[in-house]
Amino acid sequence: MIRKLHVRDIDVAGKRVLTRVDFNVPLAGGAVADDTRIRRALPTIRHILERGGSAVLMSHLGRPKGEFRHDLRMEPVAERLASLLEGHVLSTPDCVGEETGRIVGGLADGAVVLLENLRFHPEEKKNDPGFAERLARLGDVYVNDAFGTAHRAHASTVGAAERFDARAMGFLMQTEITNLSRVTENPESPFVAILGGAKVSDKIGVIHNLMPKVDGFLIGGGMAFTFLKARGGRVGDSLLEENLLETAAGLLERAEALGKVFLLPTDVVTAAGLSGDAATDLAPADAIPEGLMGLDIGPDTVRAFSEEIARANTIVWNGPMGVFEDARFAAGTEAVARAVAARTDEGATSVIGGGDSAAAVAKIGVADRISHVSTGGGASLEFLEGKMLPAISVLTDAP
Repeated sequence: MIRKLHVRDIDVAGKRVLTRVDFNVPLAGGAVADDTRIRRALPTIRHILERGGSAVLMSHLGRPKGEFRHDLRMEPVAERLASLLEGHVLSTPDCVGEETGRIVGGLADGAVVLLENLRFHPEEKKNDPGFAERLARLGDVYVNDAFGTAHRAHASTVGAAERFDARAMGFLMQTEITNLSRVTENPESPFVAILGGAKVSDKIGVIHNLMPKVDGFLIGGGMAFTFLKARGGRVGDSLLEENLLETAAGLLERAEALGKVFLLPTDVVTAAGLSGDAATDLAPADAIPEGLMGLDIGPDTVRAFSEEIARANTIVWNGPMGVFEDARFAAGTEAVARAVAARTDEGATSVIGGGDSAAAVAKIGVADRISHVSTGGGASLEFLEGKMLPAISVLTDAP
């Protein structure tokens, strides 16, 4: 288990706590459309305030590509945070600079300020030393509670942190590390990994790392077709990574040699494309007619996957089973989500690896029946690959 210094271990009274949070939330009509990530950071923020510190919060929002964009300013986020905290949240005109320094320098104990969007500066993603130094000057101690960005070695996640003697994790970061470690270090058998999404290339590292630990893989989404083709199947116009057919065949052979279940779809929902008037049909997953794409797992596959899930005591899920944003191709993902939730109700440990899978369980309404829904898509994926994430590595080791 990764053990790092925790914000509980630091005396924050009278100190400015420079805290990296992940407030990269969706906006609609100039307001926060989903405040889940803001809510998940509240325990750390409240801890700092209740113990006499001031919270200097920094985050990115959207993809401004190093340029100022009025529609990606942090103001709506600050307003939502103030509502949740039932208190005032200060804003700054920039995340660095003279005026920002003046505002932060004048913070009273128990105050909160949310810095302007970090990614208005290209130096943030480049982990520029000068920019990192300017950020570091805004705090007395450093806390990272942004697991969703922990796989990025940016100025706010690594460069600034390196300039502090005490570099601690927050409550959300601890929760993520604990739950993801539980399923990668000492999972209770039977352990099933459900993997979907578009590309095999995104999941190769996860399959390699989990292969010795799992009892079986359930493979859906676009990535399944590269494996089906590697087995000699005909996949029509479905998503395919031709350059990874040999890799896919090797993974299938390794799973067989180790006695691991490696279930691929047996039937799929097909269409000629994603246009609204494209007719849908069912086809064998390994005999899809030319001109058609597999866009969701079919009912026979749902039954097979559900049976494996019903036997599992540990479940990890990363990636949808189809194009679930379109109701015509959402049934497979919804069925898997309900099967995972039902098995969790019976005592299994389930972890959803962020990203589209997290969005799916939220949309279906079963998120509160999952043991842990990660806030980090790419970060959770790299954690499941067995990588040490740079923003976690830089934190001070626990005594």
